[in-house]
Amino acid sequence: MALGSKDDDAWLYTISSKSKLIDLNFKEIWRYRDLLLLLVKRDIVTVYKQTILGPLWYIIQPLFTSVIFTLIFNNLGNISTGGIPPFLFNLAGITAWNYFNNCLTGTSDTFKKNENIFGKVYFPRVIMPMSVTISNLLKFFIQLGIFTGFYIFYLSTGSALSVNMNLLLFPIYMLMMAMLGLGLGMILSSMTTKYRDMTVVVGFGVNLLMYMSAVPYPLSEARTKFPEWVAKFVEYNPLTQIIEGFRFMLLNTGTFSWFGLGYTLLLSIIIFLIGIVIFNKTEKTFIDTV
Repeated sequence: MALGSKDDDAWLYTISSKSKLIDLNFKEIWRYRDLLLLLVKRDIVTVYKQTILGPLWYIIQPLFTSVIFTLIFNNLGNISTGGIPPFLFNLAGITAWNYFNNCLTGTSDTFKKNENIFGKVYFPRVIMPMSVTISNLLKFFIQLGIFTGFYIFYLSTGSALSVNMNLLLFPIYMLMMAMLGLGLGMILSSMTTKYRDMTVVVGFGVNLLMYMSAVPYPLSEARTKFPEWVAKFVEYNPLTQIIEGFRFMLLNTGTFSWFGLGYTLLLSIIIFLIGIVIFNKTEKTFIDTV
């Protein structure tokens, strides 16, 4: 096509600094689906490529964390798990938390980590954080498989375990974890382009957030043992609702409310959209500040 043609529809791509406030161009992302799949494969292969135990870290990390939580919070702290084996209780919470955590930390330095690529070639920038979120699904399902194995073991030993109809909500809980992790990750990634010490804050903040999201204890314990304002923060933390809902549908223990599910889903969508707005705004000028 000639350079001066007025027929804009004939162009395959239009690269412009002007874009909508909320711009998630699915048509363009679909055109770059091969790149997305390539990045997903890269994330899966390279993370543990030069490690001693390799993908075994997918299994070791949640198991060791569950053992530590069981020893400290249940054996030493006498925290009740409502008749559920403490190790299995902790493994369920850690499995859900790890997916959110991996999505958040994996996308929180997108601009900084990929500045050389972003400065040389064009492609939809949002593909990078999306690839991290998708590739972490493999780790999540591996850890979910480990949880299922221990679930069957405890069930065979006579433990009173059961799932409930809320298991049908499993895709919604996965979607909420992905949107929260991706949305917050894009916001933090945009902030780290100007404030490098945000990477330190992210590491510290995520660890603190885990303990404020009812991962190593049930929500009922927070309500009875925490100061009222802390208990309210934990209760209305959307991650607490996800962790509690995850345990409720798999172990039939804990608390569940449709209100909690509804506002968590709404908040996840809002944070995701805010993340897109800030991410799209930052990608126009990040190369000058990163």
